[in-house]
Amino acid sequence: MVARSPVTEAFPSLRGWQRKALVTYLRRRSDDFLAVATPGAGKTTFALRIAVELLADRTVEAVTVVAPTEHLKAQWAAAAARVGVQLDSAFRNADLHSATDFHGAVVTYAQVGMAPHVHRRRTMTRRTLVILDEIHHAGDSRSWGDGVKAAFEPAVRRLMLTGTPFRSDDNPIPFVTYERGNDGLQRSRADSVYGYADALRDGVVRPVLFLAYSGETRWRTNAGDELAARLGEPMTQDLIAQAWRTALDPAGDWMPQVLRAADARLRILREAGMADAAGLVIASDQQAARAYGRLIERLTGERAVVVLSDDAGASARIAAFAESDQRWMVAVRMVSEGVDIPRLAVGVYATSASTPLYFAQAIGRFVRARRPGETASVFLPSVPHLLGLASEMETERDHVLGQPKNPDGLDDELLDRAQRSEQASGELEKRFEALSATAELDQVIFDGASFGTAAQAGTPEEEEYLGLPGLLTADQVAVLLNKRQAEQLAAQRRRSAGEPPAVPRQPEPQPMNAAQRRVALRRQLNALVAAHHHRTNLPHGKIHAELRRICGGPPSAQATIEQLEERIATVQTL
Repeated sequence: MVARSPVTEAFPSLRGWQRKALVTYLRRRSDDFLAVATPGAGKTTFALRIAVELLADRTVEAVTVVAPTEHLKAQWAAAAARVGVQLDSAFRNADLHSATDFHGAVVTYAQVGMAPHVHRRRTMTRRTLVILDEIHHAGDSRSWGDGVKAAFEPAVRRLMLTGTPFRSDDNPIPFVTYERGNDGLQRSRADSVYGYADALRDGVVRPVLFLAYSGETRWRTNAGDELAARLGEPMTQDLIAQAWRTALDPAGDWMPQVLRAADARLRILREAGMADAAGLVIASDQQAARAYGRLIERLTGERAVVVLSDDAGASARIAAFAESDQRWMVAVRMVSEGVDIPRLAVGVYATSASTPLYFAQAIGRFVRARRPGETASVFLPSVPHLLGLASEMETERDHVLGQPKNPDGLDDELLDRAQRSEQASGELEKRFEALSATAELDQVIFDGASFGTAAQAGTPEEEEYLGLPGLLTADQVAVLLNKRQAEQLAAQRRRSAGEPPAVPRQPEPQPMNAAQRRVALRRQLNALVAAHHHRTNLPHGKIHAELRRICGGPPSAQATIEQLEERIATVQTL
């Protein structure tokens, strides 16, 4: 039996960006096309529409999809079948050729890297469209990149998709076009770009609230020394790494307090109209994932679905969870990219992975909008790297070759060093022992701006932020956060004043230390950026990005006192 050609008339209607990108593609008819679209925007639907068009007009006879993981192979095949494109997700390299009742196959980058000659032969046998999903994975290793290039050079068409910031290494990605800029650096050039800010404006993705939790952490080094640090305060990279690890320790108090807050937020969303809303905890490793699963069961009385990548039934459990009404899932890396569970609305970022690429992949699991007003809430440690990434959700980044390392605190190598054992501290990792950690809500980040002041876990002040209505537009979120912050500051002023004194007097201003001054300056900067947003309607993230362009320096969460003062002076002149 030979697979029938699909018909475009049966295809569902496209979103605006998909129609525009499709027209661009059909006009150019070029061999290579790169589409960059934020997670949740519908890259799969766009790619399958192109496949249907090219199969229908006989430009191609076959389709090959290359996906990052085994789980995504089944997901791609199911999506393709719904629009009449039959793809073999069980194809193995030993099969050599797909059966004739399929239009093609879905394979992984690792599969291609192991036997590129097999896929080259398949590509040469029939005129083929190759869809390279999350194309940045072709730069993960030399064998993958070389394998993809060797296997698919003979393809009639190559469509590349990505929804995340490109890599920060110097491995050129096959079939991606690079153009040299005025600074002499080569940057990837996309043929279609649809960013998070565009998707948020169109209602395609949800507004994301980041709830950053700080707290006191204590640990013991291999030398027997006890160290203490407050998560979120300026300190060296090795101290950040150890404080971060201490906070994520399942045996401490930080994770139970944050999980309790995240579950409270999940209950609010379910009661407010997202009846099937679900939460996902992203863990660093399998041991932590299992421990977090036990914590959730103890705190909520309901068992969490724990998904480990080396378990035989992992893909089936993810699919079952997506269709169920279960509340919580805990996973390591396999749910960080491409996995489609639209009901995920609350996340706990309980991992030390913090590259821009991984962070964007992880947050992408929560942004897919199903109906107007849905919001997403992500709980994360108050770590400068993560705060900077959360503040720059709208920033679009290209793959740059030959870029100087560590230009803005977003370099993979820098962040990797912050997560590894720190040689300068006497290899703390070897006999590291977490002692204790407590959690408090440090700030809420939305649209590049920071809201709120420190609130202890379990207090009414924290509950005010956890209890934000579940169905809100982006504008309503910003208005409510401003209102909450104003109420919180007013309540603090009333508490500090105590009972009305017999003789009113102005309290003498207390000198601030450096950490307090940084916090105060960040609040002032965010307030000024918010005011500029209301005057110009520019997104907060773009205003912050413009200030960084003018003044230089890292994101606000990592900026020095002098850099914050310069940005405050600058934004007042805009």
